[in-house]
Amino acid sequence: MAALFLMNLGYALAQDKNPVTDPRKVGDDTFYKAVMAMPSSELMLYVVIVLLLFVTVLALITMVVALMIVQRLLISDGKMQAEETLLSRLWASFDRQMTNAIPLNKENTILLDHNYDGIKELDNHLPPWWLYLFYGTIAFSVVYMLNYHVLNTQPLPAQEYETEMQLASIEVAEYMKKAAANIDETNVKFVKDNKVALEAGKKVFIENCAQCHGQAGEGGIGPNLTDEFWLYGGHIKNVFTVIKKGAKNGMQAWEKKLKPDEMQSVASYILTLQGTNPPNAKEAQGEKYVPTEAEAK
Repeated sequence: MAALFLMNLGYALAQDKNPVTDPRKVGDDTFYKAVMAMPSSELMLYVVIVLLLFVTVLALITMVVALMIVQRLLISDGKMQAEETLLSRLWASFDRQMTNAIPLNKENTILLDHNYDGIKELDNHLPPWWLYLFYGTIAFSVVYMLNYHVLNTQPLPAQEYETEMQLASIEVAEYMKKAAANIDETNVKFVKDNKVALEAGKKVFIENCAQCHGQAGEGGIGPNLTDEFWLYGGHIKNVFTVIKKGAKNGMQAWEKKLKPDEMQSVASYILTLQGTNPPNAKEAQGEKYVPTEAEAK
């Protein structure tokens, strides 16, 4: 599994050839960017595997130490004979270096001069393995401080959040560009709650549609757009289609002059003119539009 992680990481590093506009360029750390480029589920899987390996190794060490303690107690009680093997000698040497424990027959040398109801206290020192771990945490804290607060090679959590938000906004903008280019009469939406889009639609209407339909949609050469009567249907898809492809009554097609999102915006703006009752409104033309239950949703 570790080999798989390294292979994936190496592949990500090899693919990182153009890190120019990536907001993650904090400290220009290629390893960090390669790791962050992994899918979150895959990265989480590797983290869980590493933690499981660590816990497994720790459990094995604890079990071996417990067995050695039990063996030592059995030997001291005379219930078991000590067998000298290479492995036992190596372990005994390692055990002495890591624990620096005082032998049972020499405990009187570290016995304190007081007792509590017959309970005596030994002046044991901290075992080396504990001290090594403590020194390791100090070293880790120094590296952490240099990494995050001095050299700034890695972003702090707040910086990571800002970076992710910037990336998300870029992705949203790219998605909106693609979505805007793919709008047609089958997926057009009535964006009545999008004030920016409605303002853009109003601008397009004033510049291109008002000469035939009036500044307020009251009608002129073209029909009145503020009443309930429509020549080709009053649903957003109908209005969009007429704007895009034109109509036989003289309405020109705008698909070559307006972008899909602009046609959606102006179609939505036209629908917001319903019921405004501007002065000098032209008489109704066409049939009264009553939306079906499906269209009303």
